Amino acid sequence: MVFSVEISSLFPFSLSAKPKKIPQNTLIPCFIKPCLRPQVSKTLSFSVSCRRSTLSPVFSSLTQVGNEEDGEEKLQEECGVVGIHGDPEASRLSYLALHALQHRGQEGAGIVAVNDQKGLESITGVGLVSEVFTESKLNSLAGDMAIGHVRYSTSGASTMLKNVQPFIATCKLGSLAVAHNGNFLNYKQLKRKLEESGSIFITSSDTELVLHLIAKSKAKTFLLRIIDACEKLRGAFSMVFVFEDKLIAVRDPFGFRPLVMGRRSNGAVVFASETCALDLIDARYEREVCPGEIVVVGGGDVGESSMFMLSHPEPKQCVFEHGYFSQPNSIVFGRSVYETRRMYGEILATVAPVECDVVIAVPDSGTVAALGYAAKAGVPFQIGLLRSHYAKRTFIEPTQKIRDFAVKAKLSPVRSVLQGKRVVVVDDSIVRGTTSLKIVRMLRDAGAKEVHMRIALPPIIASCYYGVDTPRSQELISSKMSVEKIRKHINCDSLAFLPLESLKQVYGPVESHNYCYACFTGKYPVTEEEDNNSEKELNAL
Repeated sequence: MVFSVEISSLFPFSLSAKPKKIPQNTLIPCFIKPCLRPQVSKTLSFSVSCRRSTLSPVFSSLTQVGNEEDGEEKLQEECGVVGIHGDPEASRLSYLALHALQHRGQEGAGIVAVNDQKGLESITGVGLVSEVFTESKLNSLAGDMAIGHVRYSTSGASTMLKNVQPFIATCKLGSLAVAHNGNFLNYKQLKRKLEESGSIFITSSDTELVLHLIAKSKAKTFLLRIIDACEKLRGAFSMVFVFEDKLIAVRDPFGFRPLVMGRRSNGAVVFASETCALDLIDARYEREVCPGEIVVVGGGDVGESSMFMLSHPEPKQCVFEHGYFSQPNSIVFGRSVYETRRMYGEILATVAPVECDVVIAVPDSGTVAALGYAAKAGVPFQIGLLRSHYAKRTFIEPTQKIRDFAVKAKLSPVRSVLQGKRVVVVDDSIVRGTTSLKIVRMLRDAGAKEVHMRIALPPIIASCYYGVDTPRSQELISSKMSVEKIRKHINCDSLAFLPLESLKQVYGPVESHNYCYACFTGKYPVTEEEDNNSEKELNAL
């Protein structure tokens, strides 16, 4: 039996290929490399023929942390997605939406457009959205339907390029593309089973797994195959698919990662990771895609339809979306990110007051919480640290080493605000503690009389397995030290975190149960029962 899969976004050129049959007794996969044709898109198409099994791409959003040597200690979101149906400028609108979602991933971007004449056309590349796409490239992405993706990764460029989404695959039903935000917990198990049955994986992204599952499914339509694949997945996934004249949005039953739905004045339907993407392209926010929901937007007069996978009685949405990842002007999980962060700061001022002269923030994620803290404490908020938005992740240092160079290149103290003052500095989190130590030292060097650290989220003691870039638990400073020991380590005059119970007060007694606090507690939402169900499905592959 012969199967054909096309994987896009692997190399900075495109290949034209027709799948070729190989002898039935050949068990080793055969990669056919046809003639190159020049194209502006940074893609590579592979046709893969393999006996016995369907090739399905498997990619993994591997969780890694920024290099502490370059001062980048913040947690990182893996990616952001967008999907648009019914607008003649779908690819250009996707480009703008991805620009609005750039904070969710800065190291790769891609768009796949559906063209009636050419089928699925893809442009992907390493870098910022503005660096990957040009006017001529966007002109080549014609069609009224498109999906897009921005990705974060700490891998090198050679590894990154092949993992940049969206991914395209072709099987006997035709071609489809997918963009994914999240992380599959059962990726390794599913990948192993698929490889044992003959599947070949080309990338290191767990998103490829979805395409393999779809290709292997015996269901009659792409929609049913997508449903079949999603019911085998465990973990966090907010995904958009395009095929034929349909756009499909899917959110996992726990609703870990956000996914919203909006509509433009011309009736075009838009899906995006955050509402800030809708705002930029003049789309009206309608609602969230519900946990476990599959929304289908069809061509012609079909409109939208919705169905649900096996639902979970209690969503577990990522509380870090409100605390750090999402833009303050977004509505995420039905709540204003700005107002939620402001409330974090107000409660923090109540539970951890201190005599001070000025409140400052570690920009940008600490700013809104600092405003809330200052307002509640009745102390002026001022800009004590300036962030350089042009600093890259690596620098060419002078021959003579400069202390804390990487942090200084990104954050600059304002001496007139700090000199002789008792300063409260508000940040969203402490990961390893290396950056906080350098910030405290920088503030003292700038003349601060006292430095009081206030953290607008509880201590992070456990890794996240649901699509957030975190270090291993043993590398997290709060998993090894008490608050007092951390205070001494970073050399501040006082240190306080927002207590978990106080964080839950922001959401109230009912809504607070709908969030995931695993990084603060080490208690993960996926239960033993779900793991057992996953194992049964693995055995059925």
